[in-house]
Amino acid sequence: MYARTRNALLLLLGRRRRRFEKKKNNFFQLTTTTTDEKALFLTTTSRENERFAICDLLPPPTSRRNTCASLAEETRTRTTVSAMKEDKCRETERNDGVFPTKRPTLPPPPGFDEVVVEGQGKVLQRENEVFYNRPQVVNRDLSLAMIREFQKRRKEEYENETYQKTRRGKGMYNKVPKESKIIEYLVSEEERERMFASKKEVPKKSENDAKKDDGTKQKEWIEVKPGTFRWQVAGEEVKETIPKPTKVEEKKKEEEEIEIKTEKTPLEPITILEGMCATGLRAIRYARELDDVKCIVANDLDPTAALAVENNKRYNALESEEVKARVDKIVTNCGDVRVVALQHEKCFDVVDLDPYGTPSQQLESAVLAPVEGGLLCVTATDMSVLCGNNGEVGWTKYASYPLKAKYCHEQSTRILLAAIQSAAVKNRRYIVPVLSTQIDFYARVYVRVYSSAVNCKSAASNLSYVFQCVGCDSFELQPLGRLEEKSHERTGKTYTRFMPGKLSATVEHNEHGDRKCHNCGWGMNVGGPIWSAPVHDKQWVESVLKDVKESSDERYPGKEKVRALLTNCSEELSDSPLHYCLHSMAGTLKITPPTLALFRSAIINAGYKVSGVHCNQLAVKTNAPSNVLWDIMKCWEKEHPAQEDFKNSKSPGASILKKEPIVQAKWTRVHGAFSKAQMAGETRFPTNPEENWGPKNRATGGRSNKREIASCTAPNTKNHRKQAKKK
Repeated sequence: MYARTRNALLLLLGRRRRRFEKKKNNFFQLTTTTTDEKALFLTTTSRENERFAICDLLPPPTSRRNTCASLAEETRTRTTVSAMKEDKCRETERNDGVFPTKRPTLPPPPGFDEVVVEGQGKVLQRENEVFYNRPQVVNRDLSLAMIREFQKRRKEEYENETYQKTRRGKGMYNKVPKESKIIEYLVSEEERERMFASKKEVPKKSENDAKKDDGTKQKEWIEVKPGTFRWQVAGEEVKETIPKPTKVEEKKKEEEEIEIKTEKTPLEPITILEGMCATGLRAIRYARELDDVKCIVANDLDPTAALAVENNKRYNALESEEVKARVDKIVTNCGDVRVVALQHEKCFDVVDLDPYGTPSQQLESAVLAPVEGGLLCVTATDMSVLCGNNGEVGWTKYASYPLKAKYCHEQSTRILLAAIQSAAVKNRRYIVPVLSTQIDFYARVYVRVYSSAVNCKSAASNLSYVFQCVGCDSFELQPLGRLEEKSHERTGKTYTRFMPGKLSATVEHNEHGDRKCHNCGWGMNVGGPIWSAPVHDKQWVESVLKDVKESSDERYPGKEKVRALLTNCSEELSDSPLHYCLHSMAGTLKITPPTLALFRSAIINAGYKVSGVHCNQLAVKTNAPSNVLWDIMKCWEKEHPAQEDFKNSKSPGASILKKEPIVQAKWTRVHGAFSKAQMAGETRFPTNPEENWGPKNRATGGRSNKREIASCTAPNTKNHRKQAKKK
């Protein structure tokens, strides 16, 4: 029975092999080998002679019935492998297609479960061997839009001659090793020669020259011109004096130099570093969807991820010659991103850092890799730390103490910006944020990096400490530094002085010696420092938003959420750090909250600005002080009174209600109480497309989930104690 089933299997496989060989452009070719009777090999060949191979060993025959059943099942599986892969692709496309994607043109090779399609990028996936997270499609779409805007701004700056030239270290100050395999893709050959140029050795002098250099040199008077004599060494050539050029000649020379300068060399394409590439989906999308790209370095510390990138490059290259030329710009590198960034200082136009967790360990080196005015993109997914659940851990990672408050999500982006700034100033560099967002379960910031010692000194004025009341929602900001413009006594010229921040004159203390909240009288906690300067560049955001609106759904699979996010960011107040939550303020007073439109109208009628927040649909960002907001809420409480028992208690809300409001609220609705998106009927906070739309498990790297890592079974660990109890 075993022999008959085996012969039937080989016969059927032979038929399918002949049928596949008849096709000229087939991708998969099914072959068999007879070296081992219990082994079946599936080998795929391509037009580029690239091979994927997988060996599925059949279990030893325990009985005739089990053997026949297993071989029959294996026969059905192997003979229909291509159809199954295509059906799985369709099923994955149908079930997994929350965002509109382009259907893959080629089925996955044997050994891979599915083909993940996002935009124009396609990657092969096998269980959880390499990390891939679908919810980050918004992250990748937003990064593509920001890089396109960066290319546009970079070109304008180059044409307007405001483009800052990058000065790299040369000779002994050059940090790039000569054996680097990446540097040849990043800079030109002439630039590499200048970078690796060393001090030339002085040639040894001949005997005749040595004799001339002795003190025995004889000088004499030599007639240079008729009637003109010069005291010089005998036998030395007479050097004619060159007359100084006239002013007219100098002007002509300057005009010629200007004409030479006007003939500019074309702007070189950008270079991109993806520090932690995993499957390489982001790098592949950059290569296939971005224009004017010179090189994309896809780096990862895991060798499995580096191999996955190479497989995905080959798979995408089979689509067409144009796609092959684009993905060939991807240079795979297996190493630590910190070493890559340190060894290639100021060599990348765009640096993308998207780690699994905190980026704090990579920030010190990441700020050195971008060129002058380069774009640095950083993601942080440790939101529990940045939102104040583990404040002490936040201090160890980001040198900032996060507070657990209603503005914690906005606080996460500002702490991340402060950490990047702190890492940059140590290397005489500073940052200019262009977009800072908090999306779902992570924070994502985009900053431009420059070098300037003067601007590094003024960086302290962009940071502030936060004083948060423990009883109510009031908070105050204490700037870390300030700038003062002064004029010189004698010359009258103005200059800037860098001064420490001033403490507010209205600071009061309670009976415990703590800083007292002037609204409820309770104590205050100190957090930060955080980034208190603007976190968005409105021109950037509006330009990117326009590009997203005019683009198709295929260009940005997560277009709806990206558009809503950019719309909210474009309407935020830039000079008002952090925000208030309307429902939390009403909860402090134990009253029913007013509608958001009424509350915002009352703030505008009081003479202040107000806007929404991109990370909280019930939040209010305003430049009004906290006492004005509480006065408005007290006016609302008079129309919708709280219970008398609560007013007589010692709670923070009761202390606030005991004070009469100074500002009288006007509840007349105004046009500015509604955002532009609301007036246009656009969705501002779209819901997630499915449940559990959040972070996924860490990649196994080819290991089984049940297999334990040696470090996890060390003594005094949780797994070790569990094993000890079982024994």
